[in-house]
Amino acid sequence: MGSKAIPAKTESAILARIIQSEERELTPEIARYLLSMKLTESDEDRVNELSEKARAGELTPEETHELEGYIHIGFLLGVMQSKARRIIRGTN
Repeated sequence: MGSKAIPAKTESAILARIIQSEERELTPEIARYLLSMKLTESDEDRVNELSEKARAGELTPEETHELEGYIHIGFLLGVMQSKARRIIRGTN
């Protein structure tokens, strides 16, 4: 799965802008919680399945949309965890 910017009007993009706001500070406890977040095993399996189909050029439009959702959420989680790591480093 390649990296792809989230379109500016998606729910993921809106939430990413909220999270990236410097006005809201994360506590170390919340930062640690964010760092513990990950996809469930069944979601990971689904991403792998969709990625295989994408590489083979066999995704349906619905599956393409589903995979894009996973990509957007992965990007958003990465943004959240990056901010969380900065918070944790600042408290040590």
